[in-house]
Amino acid sequence: MRLLLVEDDDLLVTSLKHDLEQQGFAVDHAHEGIEAEFMGDNMAYDLIVLDLGLPNRSGLEVLKNWRARDNRTPVIILTGRDAWHERVEGFKAGADDYLGKPFHVEELVVRLQALIRRSHELVGASLKSGGLELDEERQQVILPDQRRLELTGTEFRLLRCFILNKGKILSKTRLTEHVYEQDFDRDSNLIEVYIRRLRDKLGKQVIETRRGQGYIYVGIEQ
Repeated sequence: MRLLLVEDDDLLVTSLKHDLEQQGFAVDHAHEGIEAEFMGDNMAYDLIVLDLGLPNRSGLEVLKNWRARDNRTPVIILTGRDAWHERVEGFKAGADDYLGKPFHVEELVVRLQALIRRSHELVGASLKSGGLELDEERQQVILPDQRRLELTGTEFRLLRCFILNKGKILSKTRLTEHVYEQDFDRDSNLIEVYIRRLRDKLGKQVIETRRGQGYIYVGIEQ
């Protein structure tokens, strides 16, 4: 999934961006509030991790502005402000979750994964759809016969995007937006390459091509 990390602590950004990418997230970064607000409104994100103490415009104001414009991207607040009334203020502004600093990255990842499932109305502790299950910790796909297949980082992100949108036609542009960071070459044919790799591993019937429209995940017949 594509994630916007809004944080002005450069050391934290460096380590957190690396850790999140290792967990299968494509991560864009905004350093201050005005930039973050613009990116959150004008780019396609699945999740936003938002610090409150930002230069130029506070994270709380940014969040309120997003929600006022009906931007419903799930947001988890990440901040050193850990008083209960500040948590309440964040939730009232439209936050979906809250994690105080300092924190363990493992907890942040688990909260992000849970937020993804909630936002797609999926129940349970793992992503299951169309006969396939994703092991997000190991970045593996589990087949109906319980065999496990290893996935590369890009294959994992792409399959997760399909599973979360089962039955929906996804254009090449939308897939690219949700799988790669903002500086990725949008005209690249790599999406087709990785779809072909997934078909080689899972079967050609798993992902159908809709000419002139895009691709649709139908899953494996059981």
